[in-house]
Amino acid sequence: MKKRSEIEDKFKWDLTGYFKDDESFKKELDYLKTQIHFLDGFKGKLNNESSILECLKLEEELSKRLEVLYVYAVLKTREDASNSFYQERLTQVSSLATMISTQTAFVDVEIKKNSNQLLKKLQDSSEFKNYFKSILRNKKHILSEKEEKILSMSGEMAGGFSDNFDLFNDADLKFPSVKDSKNKSYVLNHSNYMELMQSGDRVLRKNTFKTLNGAYGKFNNFLSSNYISNIKADVFYSRVSKYKSCLDKSIYLEEADRKVYDKLIDCVNKNLQLIYDYYEVKRKSQSLKDFAIYDQFAPEKDVKKTYTFEEAIEIIKKATAPLGETYTNLIDKAVKERWIDVYPNENKDSGAFSWGAYGKNPILLLNFIGNTQSLFTLAHELGHSMHSYFSNSTQNYDQAGYKIFVAEVASIVNEMLLLKYLQETTKNSEEKIYYIDYFLSEFKSTVFRQTMFSEFEQFAHEIFEKNEPISSEILNNYYYNLNKKYFGNKVKLLPEVKYEWSRIPHFYNSFYVYKYAIGMISAIYLTEKIIPNNSKKYINFLKSGSTKPPIELLLDAGVNLYDDETFNSAFDIIKKLIENWEELI
Repeated sequence: MKKRSEIEDKFKWDLTGYFKDDESFKKELDYLKTQIHFLDGFKGKLNNESSILECLKLEEELSKRLEVLYVYAVLKTREDASNSFYQERLTQVSSLATMISTQTAFVDVEIKKNSNQLLKKLQDSSEFKNYFKSILRNKKHILSEKEEKILSMSGEMAGGFSDNFDLFNDADLKFPSVKDSKNKSYVLNHSNYMELMQSGDRVLRKNTFKTLNGAYGKFNNFLSSNYISNIKADVFYSRVSKYKSCLDKSIYLEEADRKVYDKLIDCVNKNLQLIYDYYEVKRKSQSLKDFAIYDQFAPEKDVKKTYTFEEAIEIIKKATAPLGETYTNLIDKAVKERWIDVYPNENKDSGAFSWGAYGKNPILLLNFIGNTQSLFTLAHELGHSMHSYFSNSTQNYDQAGYKIFVAEVASIVNEMLLLKYLQETTKNSEEKIYYIDYFLSEFKSTVFRQTMFSEFEQFAHEIFEKNEPISSEILNNYYYNLNKKYFGNKVKLLPEVKYEWSRIPHFYNSFYVYKYAIGMISAIYLTEKIIPNNSKKYINFLKSGSTKPPIELLLDAGVNLYDDETFNSAFDIIKKLIENWEELI
């Protein structure tokens, strides 16, 4: 793998829009260190409209600057996790954020003491609509000033479990090489795992699956202890803030609805036969006597698609053309202005994400290797970036940040449009099968797999909330049995699958993953039912930020998550695709 210095600059993100160099970053950090007590003059005075708004405006200005500082520090660590210089700077920024949060804890506490009449007036008339809405909604969950101060002080300590995992996963963990059926050895790392799992060599697929998950198994005690500690922190914050459970807290803070979460779990479980049917038709297509968990990514019909980064961008622009010229021009802007860090390098973050600070361009991290997965990942992350760009350029700071609940919709719409374009522009039956398989695999990974993950983290949190035993063995066994349910009796599992949960970074952002599934179901409905007739409705959704609760925003876009039809339409498409595949083989 190349060192970062060996990657051409045009394929690296340009962070000079955040800070021109490390010196300007340090200068800003040093200045903000002097501002820790910047709101102290408002203590005891937040009891009238004038002082409240003045205080919030000052707080917002500092928050914007601190956000730019924090985003920059994090992005620099993602370039190279072994670079201690930026790890140290990130620690400084995190400590600063905690100190500022601690010193300003009195703000919410004092403001919530005002009458609901005044707070409602400020919600309706000021630029801080979401802030006052949150204060009104969360009055019962906001503690005393001393208690809120203690909670703020604990944040840095309790937030370390995710950092522990990231450092272990990206910098410390190394995998043994793996061999194929001809005894040829292959280097195994995060970036090429999926490439090896998509090999036509079944022995290589099996060895790759066993080796990667087995490597996590060797550290099962540490990883289990680290995750259980994260759960304990979740439960602590949930209980001290007077929520019924961690799940209820997550749903409440998202302004979502437990009914939608439960509907997802119920609908997926009722449609598990579809995923069993998918594995069976894939087994037939592969001419295998049996089907194993390591066969799920086996390539179809020797169709080997590779793309340069430039080719991938052009394909995505054509695929997203139904969204309008403004949308595709933004993709060109992202490339020209170097929002994107394209290729893998040593010690770079192994995943992919889109992020950024308000008032700055979105930033994308990829590990592009030119396969179909890389093409779809690029489309996915560009969807996030377009969403952020539209929202940030339309809404003020208070209402620009959209909820995680809707965050995955825009990214998956891009993927759906890309898949539709690829399917429609090929007449080759083998390629049609290839794209059908790709879509079904994505649906399996996004809807079925993420729902399985949700069941796992719900179980893990609830057993601790009930004061029942929790251990590595209990987590491993439950996860293994979940796989038996989600893969069915005909798919052979490997013992190492029980360790797979311990390599999922999203578990450190509790109850995040089910939103992927909701996002894909919503995106399918938008792609099939809404965008072909009224793409403007969808663009308006991208511009909406958090001006309404997420379920209402989706309803405005044409997606009703309380209606069974929304869920059933997605599963109906899966059923038809499986039938089409059977006809083609």
